[in-house]
Amino acid sequence: MIFFGSLLRSPHPYSEYSSFRALLHVAIERLCQRYKLALSLAVCLCLAAPVHASHPDILLEAKIPKVSVATDIKATADKPDNDSALFDTPYNEDTLTIENVKNINGLAPASLWQPELSEPSLYALLDAEFAADRDDKRRAVSIYKQQSFKEDATAVFERALSLSLRNERVEDSLQFAKTWQDQNPDHVPAWFYVAHLALRAHDYILAGETLNRILRYDPRADLSEILIGIYPNNDDDKRELLAALQPLDSEQNASLSVLKAGLLYQFNEPEVAIVHINRALDRQPDYVPFITLKADILRKIVTAETVINYVSQARLRNPDSKSLYLYEIRYLLDVKQSEQAWKLLLEAHNRFSDDSEITLLAALVSLDIEEYASADELLNMLAKSPAYLDQAYYYLGISAERQQLFDQAKYYLNGVMQEDLVLEARRKVVAFELLDNDVDGAIATLEKLRKDFTVFAPDTFVMQADILWQQNESDEALRLLTRAARKYPDNEMLLFARAQLLDDKEDYVVKRTLLNHLQALDPSNLSYQLSYAQLLLANERSSEQGLALATAIIQIRYDDPRYDNDLHLQALNVLAGNALAKENYQQVIDYLQTPYDVLPTLRSGTLLLRAYQGLGNNDKVEALLADLQQRFSFGQHNINDRIQLY
Repeated sequence: MIFFGSLLRSPHPYSEYSSFRALLHVAIERLCQRYKLALSLAVCLCLAAPVHASHPDILLEAKIPKVSVATDIKATADKPDNDSALFDTPYNEDTLTIENVKNINGLAPASLWQPELSEPSLYALLDAEFAADRDDKRRAVSIYKQQSFKEDATAVFERALSLSLRNERVEDSLQFAKTWQDQNPDHVPAWFYVAHLALRAHDYILAGETLNRILRYDPRADLSEILIGIYPNNDDDKRELLAALQPLDSEQNASLSVLKAGLLYQFNEPEVAIVHINRALDRQPDYVPFITLKADILRKIVTAETVINYVSQARLRNPDSKSLYLYEIRYLLDVKQSEQAWKLLLEAHNRFSDDSEITLLAALVSLDIEEYASADELLNMLAKSPAYLDQAYYYLGISAERQQLFDQAKYYLNGVMQEDLVLEARRKVVAFELLDNDVDGAIATLEKLRKDFTVFAPDTFVMQADILWQQNESDEALRLLTRAARKYPDNEMLLFARAQLLDDKEDYVVKRTLLNHLQALDPSNLSYQLSYAQLLLANERSSEQGLALATAIIQIRYDDPRYDNDLHLQALNVLAGNALAKENYQQVIDYLQTPYDVLPTLRSGTLLLRAYQGLGNNDKVEALLADLQQRFSFGQHNINDRIQLY
């Protein structure tokens, strides 16, 4: 109400508004308190006070470019009687539209609006704001669209576009903006709006035409706001966008040059992309996003050393750029130059001493290259920040574990309380306690975790059952999982762990039912498929379905996202076990000899030993037996040798 107070108390700087004060006073008195904001906005729009920059709502909703907009002030107060009548006469929707706005989301042709041209109606704008306040968005948008086609209604147009973007499809907003721009062809900001909306709506022909118009008007126009948030997600749209941009002369326009460079880089045309990014850098040589895009492009056409040198030189020119430090560090890590990355990280840590992200990254790289003293120092510094305390404790625990300081590792890992780290931290604590043969301590840790974090209760039940199984208490483990499954009937982890503990032969029907149910819930889960294959082959050595499932798993390539090394080895063991049962000893060796040489496990070694025994190869038998005794004489075995409950 401050706006109106000042308007009523003092002469307005524009004398043509003085006769309007009484009308405003009447309006204020007749409107309820809850509409103060709507009233202020409507009056500002109707009086067409000078407006600078796009409406904040539009920038918020659409990231439309910030374009300066100025509207001449007209003598609205010349017709006080008509305006007064508006406040005294009931207002209905029929007076707002041409042909009653039959399609409320669409627009009548521009020619239909032109006979109605006059200044925007204050009453109509108030009605629109009240409709918006009452959540009647359709009416608000319709009224604002109509009023925006009157004379000197730039601000009204921007408000109409803001509401349209919030409540209509982007295609509808584009149609409206294009229609308004056609009626106001010299209004430059509208070109920017149309270009942005056309890009968002994937109308790349219109976008190209509009961008070309802007560039003819100003070859160096700042298009950065137009291009925010419009990058296509699929290749077809990217190709269409590139095709629309290619004819445009972007030599003097950095924003457009960068967009072309990015698209060309995506389509593996780095030699052409580098030309466009260099044009952009000629205009803004130290703009970090341009520098990093050029570095990305260079990675495809020059040596790693050249890329490192380019980024390093750019970083030296911009010593306060954290982004360039991080880019160079991550690239050094990508090309396996961990020592150089570590040294640069320590330098970055000294420069950005209060930056926790840099400190954490420096600590992690220190751990990776086994610089434990440096890692511990950095992590203890990080632990002083409450926001990073849990991460610091977790990695201090990892550091202690790698140095075989298990009691210290348990101390730190027990202190981790961050939800996304606590489960793995306690899992390690349980492993340390089992290493000390403290079974009761391990189970107590799990029970406390279950109490403190109920979200992880199913995980703790499975881990506890695994401990019981390792202690040869399979029946108790099965009872525990059965009780847990009643409490969490839809938890796949519990169901699968329970299925794993069932015997392939004695519990065949129950186990098959469980695994069929799990595969129906998640048909792509390879663990379920392998367990089902093992069940089938255990009961029928020639099961075609079982062989097909296990074989499909070992045929998954290492570069396939589905590839899992542990699962691959388990599948090999299943197939080798089946081959051994059929006395196909050479097949067992073909399956397992190479994997055993790379990652020896007790299960794989035992199967190989029996195969060599079957072939009567005593030299291999003696050598393999000695190797197994050396590796596993103290009961050590790989996780792949036992049932995978989790």
